[in-house]
Amino acid sequence: MPLSPGVAIDLLAALDPEQREVAEALRGPVRVLAGAGTGKTRAITHRIAHGVAQGIYVPTEVLAVTFTTRAAGEMRGRLHRLGAPGVQARTFHSAALRQLRWFWPTTYGGELPTLTESKIPLVVGAARRLRIQTDQALLRDVASEIEWAKVSNVGPDDYARVAGVRGRAVAGLDHETVGRLFAGYEEVKRSQSRMDMEDVLLLTAGMLADEERVAAQVRAQYKWFVVDEFQDVSPIQSALLDLWLGGRDEICVVGDPAQTIYSFAGADAAYLRDFPRKFPGTTSVELSRNYRSTPEVVEAANTVLAGSGSTSVRLRAQRPGGPVVRYTPAADEVAEADAVAEAVGGLLRDGVPASEIAVLFRINAQSEAFEDALASRGLPYVVRGATRFFERPEVKQAVALLRAAVRTDDGDSSLLDLVRAALAGTGWTSEAPTTRGQTRDRWESLQALMTMAEEAAETSPGDFVADLDRRTAEQHAPAAGGVTLATLHAAKGLEWDAVFLAGMHDGAMPLTHATTDAEIEEERRLLYVGMTRAREHLVLSWASARTPGGRGNRRPSRFLDALLPDSAKGVGARPKSRRVANCRECGRPLSSAAEKKRGRCADCPASYDEELFERLRVWRKERADEEKVPAFVVFTDATLQLIAEQRPTSSAALLRISGVGPAKLERYGEGLLEVVR
Repeated sequence: MPLSPGVAIDLLAALDPEQREVAEALRGPVRVLAGAGTGKTRAITHRIAHGVAQGIYVPTEVLAVTFTTRAAGEMRGRLHRLGAPGVQARTFHSAALRQLRWFWPTTYGGELPTLTESKIPLVVGAARRLRIQTDQALLRDVASEIEWAKVSNVGPDDYARVAGVRGRAVAGLDHETVGRLFAGYEEVKRSQSRMDMEDVLLLTAGMLADEERVAAQVRAQYKWFVVDEFQDVSPIQSALLDLWLGGRDEICVVGDPAQTIYSFAGADAAYLRDFPRKFPGTTSVELSRNYRSTPEVVEAANTVLAGSGSTSVRLRAQRPGGPVVRYTPAADEVAEADAVAEAVGGLLRDGVPASEIAVLFRINAQSEAFEDALASRGLPYVVRGATRFFERPEVKQAVALLRAAVRTDDGDSSLLDLVRAALAGTGWTSEAPTTRGQTRDRWESLQALMTMAEEAAETSPGDFVADLDRRTAEQHAPAAGGVTLATLHAAKGLEWDAVFLAGMHDGAMPLTHATTDAEIEEERRLLYVGMTRAREHLVLSWASARTPGGRGNRRPSRFLDALLPDSAKGVGARPKSRRVANCRECGRPLSSAAEKKRGRCADCPASYDEELFERLRVWRKERADEEKVPAFVVFTDATLQLIAEQRPTSSAALLRISGVGPAKLERYGEGLLEVVR
């Protein structure tokens, strides 16, 4: 039943001029280019409710499609509150599965194939048939590649040819082998009378294309379509949507080309860009008023996107001014994590809830440093979209192997040798995989363990394992409503009062394996998505070196070139000439990270005050015993040697010493200076 005219007027009164234009465009085709934070869900739900109120739409004849169950639930809730409770708001898969379950028995007879929860067991079966060796990471990568092929309408027979043209790659396998695994997967699936999530779309599309009776019933049921996040539509989803429409054009699509970050998974923003060409007479509306972020955040995000060829809207901030966007270089990744954790602690003390703070990074393996920095300060956190670092299967396996190696070692092996041997037992090599995916993610997690070992190279293997156990215990502590740690992809669709974008250096943003212009521009859009998650506080940071004492040759992300103040450009910038670190005692080039941190060769006599060094070691042991941690967790020998050599007399002088960051200065600075005095 239509709502009263007064209610219809109230529906429109809640909208800004552009949102109102969307709500009043009740007949299709309509395309809405909606920038981040511009209220697109408000616009399209009010459009549907307004159409119902005007008597143009019958609620049960409207199908609103989105990509996540969370977004579909939010849409249903809003429509219910707006007086349109009968509208179907579903994901593509949910809508298709509902139709399959309804029509399959009468159309084809018998039971619908069972929906499999995971592709992995089926890929395992195919690999065994073909006698192909795989591990869990490779199995997941093959499963993801099969998913890409199916949503892109690429069959097993065509896979090798198309994958070569598209630049697809699965670590350790050639295109022909992946194609054979794909074919074997389909055979195993059919033999078990199963279907996967992509089959839900493919079978529904096939049923509608082949069975006119079924297609007619579906089209009689749904006369009005709304599709959210249209930049993420894949070829099979576009084909299914065309079959639902059946030549009609009563469709409204909403999306943002600047938030296209899933091209690697089959999403194609061309469907959004070319919509007016496919549907002549399209009404196009742009939503550019950003209600989420401060002008400072919006301007920074606009500047990053200005270097892109993306056909997106330029955001216009509607909120009052806030804090400036901060760009904070750090000497190394440990110092970067410490600085972020300190800033998080400051926000918490200022009253910002932990649940309104996020630390975002490019890949999952980067979480460990921030998990450790937050846990060491007792700050609660949650990892979104992934398991905590020390709970990851590859990390647990590597630590178990290392623990066994330490127990059986006769004492002659160095820490680095033992760690390398343990990691090799998991399949790790020093060479990084050249492709993205689970194999690369797994390698990055194991490489993070190698980095920890390099940082602690001078400690004993037993103490190193004890420190890993400490980190594991601290990082496994449950936290409700904590600071969010997430990758940029996992942050899509979310927002927080304060966002820290960490690890924003070239090589991580953009990633090293983003080599084509299209891949690099997708990385730029990913940064834009991360920046526009922030409502008020936005901090971007990067580390000049990976490990303390390492060569600081990283430069900040090229996407930040137009934003960085002069004070930040010089730190972490690419040097004009490569400078070799030399021993300050004999002048020879230094080779290892430990030597570079000390500033002298391992076999050169020390020029530091050895008596002071011993006093510092005694002080360190007392602190370590009090805190029940290995001594090197307080300070490494290399850092104590630098203190004994430079004899700092102030906090500022201490901060200039490698291995002394703001957190350690606050915790240990007074005691250190007392020992020096």
